[in-house]
Amino acid sequence: MSVSLAAGLDAGLATLALDLSMAQRQALLDYLALLQKWNQVYNLTALRDPQAMLSHHLLDCLAVVAPLRLRLATLASPGPISLLDVGAGAGLPGLVLAICLPQVRVDCVDTVAKKSSFIQQAALSLGLANLRGLHARVESLGPAYHVVSARAFSSLPDLVAGSDKALLPGGFWMAMKGKTPDDEIQALPLRVQAFHVEPLQVPGLDAQRCIVWMRRASQP
Repeated sequence: MSVSLAAGLDAGLATLALDLSMAQRQALLDYLALLQKWNQVYNLTALRDPQAMLSHHLLDCLAVVAPLRLRLATLASPGPISLLDVGAGAGLPGLVLAICLPQVRVDCVDTVAKKSSFIQQAALSLGLANLRGLHARVESLGPAYHVVSARAFSSLPDLVAGSDKALLPGGFWMAMKGKTPDDEIQALPLRVQAFHVEPLQVPGLDAQRCIVWMRRASQP
């Protein structure tokens, strides 16, 4: 992996005030290399330039790690925290979260077999025992997850409708969006509350980004 990519990653992490170990930083760079390799055959992402992958994919996902850590600290769970990344594609953000949050069990679900296969191969190559790729429809999954995440995947109403059965009581949704999707928030069912919209600043990316945090309305 080129020095420029490593330097760009380190600069981005510094801007985000995200403290990762050398092993985690190397895993992120190794993930970029895997993504470039597989992308030549399987077309996992439209981006081809490694620097664009760094800013538009990797740093974009890394921007949610610190906010997610704070939310995870509010969960009361006797065992490991579990997260389901819906429509995970090439592992954005699920694979990135698995690297940064090794204490969290991450499942990346996608209906496209080549994408879930890539996640499985990446988990093996990067030594991520907390990561799985699932080839399935999210609607088929049962209540096993404290967090359901999605990045630019369908509308908020469609996301919560499809993944509601997978979310454990007391859990929450983390939807990564561009500009604040006011119309989608207004269209959420009464049983779901968007309790916070958190703006994000992605290093090297001049574009609006935010997280829409949601939970069942009956929760405190």
